[in-house]
Amino acid sequence: MKLLEERIQKDGKIRDGGAVLKVDSFLNHQIDVELYNEIGKEFFRLFGDEKVTKILTIEASGIGIACIAGQYFDVPVIFAKKSKTKNIDGGVYTAQVESFTHGRIYDIMVAREFLLPTDRVLLIDDFLANGAALEGLIQIVRGAGATLVGAGICVEKAFQPGGERIRSQGIRVESLARIRSMSEEKGVEFC
Repeated sequence: MKLLEERIQKDGKIRDGGAVLKVDSFLNHQIDVELYNEIGKEFFRLFGDEKVTKILTIEASGIGIACIAGQYFDVPVIFAKKSKTKNIDGGVYTAQVESFTHGRIYDIMVAREFLLPTDRVLLIDDFLANGAALEGLIQIVRGAGATLVGAGICVEKAFQPGGERIRSQGIRVESLARIRSMSEEKGVEFC
């Protein structure tokens, strides 16, 4: 998606020797709602024929993107919580996820009442790098017996193993901006 690539070039910041791409000024801290709207349209263009019944994301950065996409699909959005709260009644589907950004392991969960075997699920997230978050969401969808139609990713670090590993499982992954390489000196190079 050219618009997202241009925004990354303009406002993205590369840190930690090329390991981290900060897009918090428009994607995952301060939100550019017009950009989110275009992202939602693009995910619908890519997956609109898949008869999606639910969109699933992970707390927290994927929620806004998934909600805008959910408007185009006209389906509910579920997000996997990173901690159990008092308002989750009954059983949950769980998976363990290691966060590259936060450097810790989370137990993520989705209440069983919101994810059914009859659902056709689209995963949405802001980043794909090592693939741990996506693998956790895949495990939850499979645990529910639902059908996984694919994953829509805003930014994929294609030089890290996550995308290849997920695709090798036969899962359709559509990334709107695929980064081949990045460094503080040379900036971002897209695939």
